[in-house]
Amino acid sequence: MMEKMPRKLTDVQARLLDLVQEEVPLVERPFAALGEKLRLPEADTLQSIRELKEGDRPLIRQISAIFDTKALGYRSSLVAARVPQQTIEQAAAVINAHPGVSHNYQRNHDYNLWYTLALPPDSRLGLEKTIEILHRDSGAIQTRLMPTLKLFKIGVKLNLGGQDIATRSEGPRFTEADRDTAMAFTVSDADKRMIRVLQQDLPLVERPYDQWAREAGVSVATFLASAKQYEQQRRMRRFSAVLHHREAGFGHNGMGVWVVPVGQEEKFGETAATFSTVSHCYLRPTYEDWPYNLFTMVHAQSQAKCDQVMESISKATGISNYAALYSSKEYKKVRVRYFTPEVEEWEKGHQ
Repeated sequence: MMEKMPRKLTDVQARLLDLVQEEVPLVERPFAALGEKLRLPEADTLQSIRELKEGDRPLIRQISAIFDTKALGYRSSLVAARVPQQTIEQAAAVINAHPGVSHNYQRNHDYNLWYTLALPPDSRLGLEKTIEILHRDSGAIQTRLMPTLKLFKIGVKLNLGGQDIATRSEGPRFTEADRDTAMAFTVSDADKRMIRVLQQDLPLVERPYDQWAREAGVSVATFLASAKQYEQQRRMRRFSAVLHHREAGFGHNGMGVWVVPVGQEEKFGETAATFSTVSHCYLRPTYEDWPYNLFTMVHAQSQAKCDQVMESISKATGISNYAALYSSKEYKKVRVRYFTPEVEEWEKGHQ
């Protein structure tokens, strides 16, 4: 199947997309603040964002808070499943039906179905039991939990400026140290009310936080102050836009999996995290049939460019034992919804 050509952007649109991926300001008139940086009137900035977010080929997927799952008390894991190829569609449908599954891809490996699962602190079944049920009901031959043992980087930002694909100008956006900071705080009922609102898609109006403050039952000043506090505490990684990768021209994602010797994991993770096209870098467990302990996710315009980044990581780290897993089909890609009843409802019907 031939891939669609990415949307052509004006210079202003490209600059605006770079800005909103970094931050949508937590101020009363966020689009006016963005417009000031671009020397655009507020109305023109809003219209540009509407054009990038709406229509047949939207580039902006959502504008909202991006919370750290673990910092909110959730348990989560990447999961690798080996599923009979002839039943992979049915298996994906079973897995996708769980509301805690946010991503699900077919990849070019014996472990051919990869998904992420997040469960709230009050989950009745828990992570391991839920995976057992999904393994059974999906008809998987083998299922492996691959939770994060150490986080070196998380933070997707697609560079629309055309810089060198293997640039190392960017440091980690969110690391284990940030997560440690966030874990010092507990989530109150008041926090949960605020989080339910902040995770929604931002209304495209001049004063979008007015509506959200009413939903949260607080003043606009209190609402914005709370959101900024979550950011300072690192419970909220950022408030920004997430793009549709393919429409933005980044139609390929390569999951680099690396065999890194004991004692070299820290150095490898810290080095790999400096590559701007690496959006995720984790240490994960190994198994007798899975020797890879470091994971790097690379987003690029082509598979060849993903391969180029991984070759550069290999040269920079001295690690040559690795594999690149590419997604051949996307079954699910949504945002985790925190402190909503869907998981509880799913668990009532499964045991």
